[in-house]
Amino acid sequence: MSAASDRTPPSSEGGPNPRTVSRPESAPRLALTMGDPAGIGPEIVLKALGSGDRRTGPVVIYGSLDVLRERARRFGLPEPDEYGVDLVDVPLRGRVPLGEVSAAGGHAAAGAVRRAVEDALEGRVDAVVTAPLHKESLRVAGYPWPGHTEMLAEAAGVADVAMMFVGGGLRVALLTIHRSLRSVADALTRSEVERVLRLVHRELPGLGAAGRRIALCGVNPHAGEGGLFGREEIEVLSPVVAKVREAGLDVVGPLPADGLFARAAVEFDAVVAAYHDQGLIPVKLLSEGRAVNVTLGLPFVRTSVDHGTAFDIVYEGRADAGSLIEALSLAASLARHRARAEKVLQGGH
Repeated sequence: MSAASDRTPPSSEGGPNPRTVSRPESAPRLALTMGDPAGIGPEIVLKALGSGDRRTGPVVIYGSLDVLRERARRFGLPEPDEYGVDLVDVPLRGRVPLGEVSAAGGHAAAGAVRRAVEDALEGRVDAVVTAPLHKESLRVAGYPWPGHTEMLAEAAGVADVAMMFVGGGLRVALLTIHRSLRSVADALTRSEVERVLRLVHRELPGLGAAGRRIALCGVNPHAGEGGLFGREEIEVLSPVVAKVREAGLDVVGPLPADGLFARAAVEFDAVVAAYHDQGLIPVKLLSEGRAVNVTLGLPFVRTSVDHGTAFDIVYEGRADAGSLIEALSLAASLARHRARAEKVLQGGH
């Protein structure tokens, strides 16, 4: 199939399903969504495809072929059909002004993701990698999701999901994601903390972790200092840690976050942070712009970049594709881990 094709990858109706075809373990088929066309997504997609750092198998692009061609001409990059990839064309539903929030941009980003998820659920691709979308564009397009994670969970029909960032030697999952700092403490219920800890414990083998030792961050300075700076650690976090440890999970905490990350890469297989910036600042600092967002709990592998649409530099052609390149590489690795695990469960060798 040529890059200019608007046909989906072969299905059980139109040809062999890639899930059932014998492909080398080293070459999973990756879906790559273009993101919001008003941002840097199309630019970094083209740059990632042309990078010598990209060491993955077959890639299928989901997005507007017209947008990719326009961005290639604008920045002097090769045309989409010069990269040797397949393309599922998702046409725009109106004009998308560069660097601006728009309903058309939200529709384009969501449409690409939903097509990719459909193919992942049908086994036509082995993993989904997403370029950034814009949350305000999603909202003005009428969608209810605050971001990719919630959209993917609904599309896949699952609720037990969590956001994890991988980079700089760290794996960091979040108890809360996109909410105000004022609301974080109220969102930290015992049931939700237990759910995320159990999910991280379950998913770690598929992430290539050597073990399942998990550190839980406190939400307050000094992990509350015995209740002096807040009681969330005493009333919510500590009881959950005691409960899951009794069930056999190797969880330590709650620990003061300011000292934990200096030792986390050596002592723990994963960290569970209480809120967005607590977990993401150290990962992004240590990974030097090449961290990867991983959604835990989906029936397929999903990775993404660690940044947004960067409307402020969309005209400049200087967007860094490093995080997307890492997301592609990690998706391929995780897909191979998952395929091996499925083979073991099915009695294969």
